[in-house]
Amino acid sequence: MHMADALISPAVGGSLWALSGTVIAVCARKVRHSLRDNLVPMMGVMGAFIFAAQMINFTIPATGSSGHLGGGLILSILLGPYAALLVIASVLTVQAFFFADGGLLALGCNIFNLGFFPAFVAYPLYRIIAAGRNGGSRAWAAAIAAAVLGMLLGASGVVVQTTASGVSALPFKAFMAVMLPIHLAIGLVEGLATAAVVAFVGHARPEALSPAAQPLTGMHLRPKLIGLALATLVLGGVAAWFASTRPDGLEWSIERVTGESDIAVLPEGLHRDLAALQERTAYLPGYAFRPTDPAPAPVAHSSESPEPWPDVSVATSASGVVGGLLTLALALLTGVALTARGGLRLNANH
Repeated sequence: MHMADALISPAVGGSLWALSGTVIAVCARKVRHSLRDNLVPMMGVMGAFIFAAQMINFTIPATGSSGHLGGGLILSILLGPYAALLVIASVLTVQAFFFADGGLLALGCNIFNLGFFPAFVAYPLYRIIAAGRNGGSRAWAAAIAAAVLGMLLGASGVVVQTTASGVSALPFKAFMAVMLPIHLAIGLVEGLATAAVVAFVGHARPEALSPAAQPLTGMHLRPKLIGLALATLVLGGVAAWFASTRPDGLEWSIERVTGESDIAVLPEGLHRDLAALQERTAYLPGYAFRPTDPAPAPVAHSSESPEPWPDVSVATSASGVVGGLLTLALALLTGVALTARGGLRLNANH
């Protein structure tokens, strides 16, 4: 559900940049005040884990489409909503700048759709339904309901932002009519994955899911971090080979409405400038090595002509590992900076 710049006008893109920036600032202040030192390494490793998990598209049966986890709800349950939004913003920033996954103008939209809705709408619903339980049918129902809600709100955000931009030929009703059903299916899968992760963590380290629990010590946290790091390497380095080659829910919806698998970026103004900037910063565009010759970039594959599967690719493995490390570094730097500033503030008060 990563939006491309071709869907967004400068006015809408700039407004969502400002809105998402404000939300990030509020979240940063909340995290800084919490001063949970154990939160910093968890933010880094969970960011890398979600980056790798998002590389694995799963096929939606009988549709010709695929989807991937958003990860915002998982992050909110394990880290809290404020840290979760900072981490998902780190993931999306790395994806946009280094892998050309999602547009730079649309980055504010993507942060809002994939970060704000799961953290501040879906997660409260999860808390209400789960009622403090980390396992059992109630927790599974809570995760599924919250994931579906977050995914549908994010998909609706894409449609509203695209329509408000007015730079594409996507009619509101037709676009919404295909976006919601396909993202309902993706949300159900995300809910099941979220419930499974929460059940596993709740069984292995139940104190990590209790808001009233004391901070985990380094000794207790280390096994979890090691396990998540290994899972990240496996997901990004190997499991990504088996990702579905079908277009994701957004690409599939655009193709269903317009008959085209992609929308061309406007070749002028801010769109042109940001596309040029992204071309310079994306060292692994599309999770592949840059071409060494001036041949045109490959055209996106339609649902009628999928790529060979599995795609055993050194470039994919390199993208998973490098992207995970970049996300780890960015999320860690964010957490360390906030914690350091919070510590200085408290010390000044003393």
